[in-house]
Amino acid sequence: MKDTLRFENVTKRFGDFTAVDDVSLDIDHGKIFSLLGPSGCGKTTLLRLAAGFEKPDQGKVWLGDLDITRVPPEKRPVNTVFQNYALFPHLSVRDNIGFGLKIARHSKTAIAHEVDRMLEMVDLAAHADKMPANLSGGQKQRVGIARALANRPRVLLLDEPLAALDLKLRQRLLVELDAIHNEVGITFLYVTHDQGEAMSISDTIAVMNHGRIEQTGRPAEIYETPRTSFVAAFIGDTNFLEGRVTTSLGERFSQAEIPGLGVVMIENDKPVRSGDRIHLSIRPEKLRVSRGTPGAGEASNAMPGKIEEVIYFGSHTRYWVRCEEYRICAEQQHRTFQLDEPAPIRGDAVWISWHANDGFLLDQYREEDEALLTFPED
Repeated sequence: MKDTLRFENVTKRFGDFTAVDDVSLDIDHGKIFSLLGPSGCGKTTLLRLAAGFEKPDQGKVWLGDLDITRVPPEKRPVNTVFQNYALFPHLSVRDNIGFGLKIARHSKTAIAHEVDRMLEMVDLAAHADKMPANLSGGQKQRVGIARALANRPRVLLLDEPLAALDLKLRQRLLVELDAIHNEVGITFLYVTHDQGEAMSISDTIAVMNHGRIEQTGRPAEIYETPRTSFVAAFIGDTNFLEGRVTTSLGERFSQAEIPGLGVVMIENDKPVRSGDRIHLSIRPEKLRVSRGTPGAGEASNAMPGKIEEVIYFGSHTRYWVRCEEYRICAEQQHRTFQLDEPAPIRGDAVWISWHANDGFLLDQYREEDEALLTFPED
């Protein structure tokens, strides 16, 4: 496909460390594609391979039908937006945006026209003659984005572009960045360690870990149907339960024995047979906490427990409930006025319940991935 950015069996090593390990990935034209993962997972190295700042030890990088693996950075139809803005302090906003056009020997008239267009797009026309030192962090980053787009690249590479900004400014700039993407219509390759950023702006996310792609998909697919314990724990929070299938109840549901909890109903997200070992992920917001015994229903699960911790967030409350050997995290949204009836508190006996299709069976589980969970310890 025209302008598809493709990594073909790409490997990059730094000494004995393999930063990118045999990665193959297609990034469709015109999409916002995020590389998401913890520090050291290889996401920035993959972006630098696309930019030409690094060369792969194996594999190729393609842009459409053009092999750009050995093309120098300045000759690639891609531009990069950096975390630290990388603005020229001695140049005005206008001159920073027009710098690349000047180097490319465009006419003064063409440069002025394109710079004015960029200033309007990033809402900085009133600041055109200011120096970078007189701009806020958000304004500096918008200058960096405008400068990168002025040369009309086929791909825009964004390397943790909002990491240096505070939360509210990041949220605002995410909306602005999405609007800019809609206007220019080119491919954005967005690198971040922030799950919220990736989930809110991306058409597609690739979750990286130890130089490899753990899972690729739409944000909802990544969140609702994680394939591995790493993805489940890194994208939001979850509860891990493990046990063995005891009884098949047809194509859709089975029963499983969870040591320390008893028998629970599971949905057959993948083919399972009696005796198979299973690893179940259940998001906190899928669980319900109640003082009374929940009503029985087809494929429903319920078990008694005792509240050990409560954290009130305003819009929702998180409960940590001890159910035999498990410490379960549940999240209750506050959809109604909360002061009419006392909420459960620490020490209360409660019931935890969920429907079988609110859990998801993982393809792969690793104990070390539980370290990624943000739940408080006992």
